Amino acid sequence: MLALTLDPNYDLDLALDTSGLASDATLESAALMSLLCDARALSDDPLPAGAGSDRRGWCGDALADQAGDRWGSRLWLLSREKQLPETLRRAEDYANQALAWLITDGAASAVSVQASWAGVGRMVLAIKVTAAPGAPAGWTGTLSVGG
Repeated sequence: MLALTLDPNYDLDLALDTSGLASDATLESAALMSLLCDARALSDDPLPAGAGSDRRGWCGDALADQAGDRWGSRLWLLSREKQLPETLRRAEDYANQALAWLITDGAASAVSVQASWAGVGRMVLAIKVTAAPGAPAGWTGTLSVGG
């Protein structure tokens, strides 16, 4: 897989090395893409204030090899939520759902996500992706979301 870099604003970009585009021998890029791309909101998901009727998502979901396959996470739905324990639980659920394909496809044997508050309007997700035997190396990292 091509390697991705994450800048301080949490924008993803292709990583470069001396020969051009860098490759990633871990599950980091796959996990970052899964978490930081916006999945389409479900029909019963309340949309954040200001989103209007935009349920976001990736148009390529319509071309998925398996019915129901979706790309990205619904973490974007939490952008205007209050700092409540329920918001942390939803963030963990959304992140676990976004990463579940790694287990289904046999790349990971386990995924764990723990959300916590790191200040006013800032949530931190501690993520661990354990590689399945014979798969690329796993990944452990943190993402800061919001403010």
